[in-house]
Amino acid sequence: MDIRKIKKLIEMLQESDLKEIEVSQGDESVRILRGGQSENHFVTPGMQTQIVQPPHVLTEKVNDEKLEIGSAITSPIVGTFYRKPSPDKNPFIKVGDSIEAGDVLCIVEAMKMMNEIKSDISGKIISIDVEDGEPVEFGQRIITIN
Repeated sequence: MDIRKIKKLIEMLQESDLKEIEVSQGDESVRILRGGQSENHFVTPGMQTQIVQPPHVLTEKVNDEKLEIGSAITSPIVGTFYRKPSPDKNPFIKVGDSIEAGDVLCIVEAMKMMNEIKSDISGKIISIDVEDGEPVEFGQRIITIN
């Protein structure tokens, strides 16, 4: 992988809220972590690398009066969670709203790109499990629908 591309990746990481970036090109890949824990992996043909991810612990908010079970909407990417299309607009959804499949639920910003997260099911919003402007991980529960 060209060193100029790696430098560009580092610049993009510094300009964003992301803590990690990994890119593969052919048989080569690079992984860069922010926060003083820089870890670069260069993979060449014939070399095998295995990265073990730590287990994610999901916590759920439990109401003392009753436990509500629903379908989890998870983040498809790593980024920053936003409930509104812009700071001066109303949120896409609120707890208690009824939604249809295909409705926009929120935005996850990744590398300055705003990605609309749409519902793949219909139902009622039980909880919004992430605060506005909070970072989210891939597969993290962000919204619960019943």
